[in-house]
Amino acid sequence: MFVSRRTAELADEYGPMADRMDELAREQPGFIDMVSVRDPDTRQGITVAWFEDEASVLAWKQHPEHVLAQQRGIADFYEGYDVTVAQALRQYHFNRQEP
Repeated sequence: MFVSRRTAELADEYGPMADRMDELAREQPGFIDMVSVRDPDTRQGITVAWFEDEASVLAWKQHPEHVLAQQRGIADFYEGYDVTVAQALRQYHFNRQEP
């Protein structure tokens, strides 16, 4: 889980980099899924990415292009962020079927 608060600056540069990280994460061995949302008014966002195991998570964290993006995020794009690595104990689904 990646919870962040963006700076107001450099939005034109952030979008392409965020899109590239999304694309790159989805190509990683062990990747399962990812969901990301951001409130444009508060600039608060959350990305939740699921991987098969901790080794896959660590490989993603250490991917060279992702490391550069992390450095750029600290320098230019984020006022702050929190990362949480967790294991899911169970998962539930609800899907309303509209007629």
